[in-house]
Amino acid sequence: MNAKLNGTVVGDMPTGLALLHDPLLNKGTAFTDAERDAFDLRGLLPPHVHTQDEQVVRVLNNLRKISDPLEKFVALNALHDRNETLFFRVLGDHIDEMQPLVYTPTVGLACQKFGHVFQRPRGLFITANDRGRVAQVLCNWPYTAGIIVVTDGERILGLGDLGANGMGIPVGKLSLYTACAGIRPELCLPVMLDVGTNNAELLNDPFYVGLRQRRITGAAYDELVEEFITAAREVFPGVVIQFEDFANHNAFRLLHKYRDRICTFNDDIQGTAAVALAGIFSALRVTGTKLIDQTIVFLGAGEAATGIADLVTSAMMAQGLNESEARRRCWLVDSRGLVVKSRSDLAEHKRKYAHEHAPVDDFQTAIETLKATAIIGVSAVGGAFSQSVLETMAKLNERPIVFALSNPTSQAECTAEEAYRWTGGRALFACGSPFDPVTCDGRTYVPRQGNNSYIFPGVGLGVIVSGARHITDDMFMTAAHTLAHLVSEADLEQGSLYPALPRIREVSAHIGTAVATTAYKNGLAAKPQPDDLFAAVESQMYDPHYHSYV
Repeated sequence: MNAKLNGTVVGDMPTGLALLHDPLLNKGTAFTDAERDAFDLRGLLPPHVHTQDEQVVRVLNNLRKISDPLEKFVALNALHDRNETLFFRVLGDHIDEMQPLVYTPTVGLACQKFGHVFQRPRGLFITANDRGRVAQVLCNWPYTAGIIVVTDGERILGLGDLGANGMGIPVGKLSLYTACAGIRPELCLPVMLDVGTNNAELLNDPFYVGLRQRRITGAAYDELVEEFITAAREVFPGVVIQFEDFANHNAFRLLHKYRDRICTFNDDIQGTAAVALAGIFSALRVTGTKLIDQTIVFLGAGEAATGIADLVTSAMMAQGLNESEARRRCWLVDSRGLVVKSRSDLAEHKRKYAHEHAPVDDFQTAIETLKATAIIGVSAVGGAFSQSVLETMAKLNERPIVFALSNPTSQAECTAEEAYRWTGGRALFACGSPFDPVTCDGRTYVPRQGNNSYIFPGVGLGVIVSGARHITDDMFMTAAHTLAHLVSEADLEQGSLYPALPRIREVSAHIGTAVATTAYKNGLAAKPQPDDLFAAVESQMYDPHYHSYV
């Protein structure tokens, strides 16, 4: 029997308990009387038919009775496992409340406790023992994947090596692709490349779900990644592959190796860059100054810092600076101090931001010496933006730009309250984890997350709609400009550098359109260009409301 899954014709519909156990198709007590007769559900459900709206109220009532965020995560995960449409309706309609549960900051704790709260597998676990048969493993996935988020679990958020427990990150990211940009859930495939873990605590944890071995490295690691990339493109032609939470020593070289070969990006490098640049553009609307006049000092010198600095450099070049001049506006501070040319301990990715300068041992001295107009924290060092650091920024600038982007919350360089109080309410603040509004000297500020969910879902949507063969830096620059333009004057007045999160589907539709336009303009699109691209993008966005199966 054929039926429609949210408007799309699907093949032979399961019936009876098989239908109730299929999370993509299950509607629970919302199956109508006609559907119950058509699909042999009579008697398998309580007799009263509930609307989806009533189901949403029940879910919210139950969730709001739970005080522990991890328990809320488990409850939402269980809903995801039994009724995806209802899950995405709850997540999308209440994104402010739900995103911190399914993604940062709660997902960090969920990954740490992954084996302890494990209920049902989701996605594919491809291990070091699967070399030579990765394509066979991928063929076990029952749907045609359109986008894969893959991690090896070595650098999960600011928490380090969590091995196979890091699967929570691709699952969370892909749920945001659907909730924020309407990517159909059956197109989304989370993948864990389990190559082992060097986390001794996990290796000794009886509930750890991954391989009980230390990480493979070198040629063996590269061969597994290569086999995965090759097999994924054969099994799922045209699939988008997003690298997520790889350690620095692999993240940069894998992006460099594959970005011109396949349709891929690294969200920690490129997505973070775009959302940070958008926040800077918004802040400059308040200061009335130009990007090319900024001196930006980064605390942290890894994927996020260099990714942001690269995109900022490109934006400054677009405003007239040459590459050398633009790069000298961006400075990195790592655990050993200011990154300068005289240092002999620098990894390759840091060297392009190693400028001629006397050594500086600490972050605050670097701020004072360089006269920073903006500081961006991507260090995963909680509390690193101390009172003296923030007071220094306020002394140097009428409206200091302060981005504390590390997450989860325990790794945030400062809280929103600290940023506002220690700068006399003058900070232009963005954060990596959510913070409540802050009242300072009688004025209320509404900080918003510089969360990559403003960027990557819309980028993925635009790539899928256009059939882009590659994902370019131009696309992320376009995404940053588009996001910044969607920030209203009312947002800026209350200290918000990003649009309200409940506007996220609108934001993603505009970013998707801008990215697709860039793909068509640069000759990278494989699909014909529609006459009304924005309408075409909106028409392909998944609608998390029930549709009739009969």
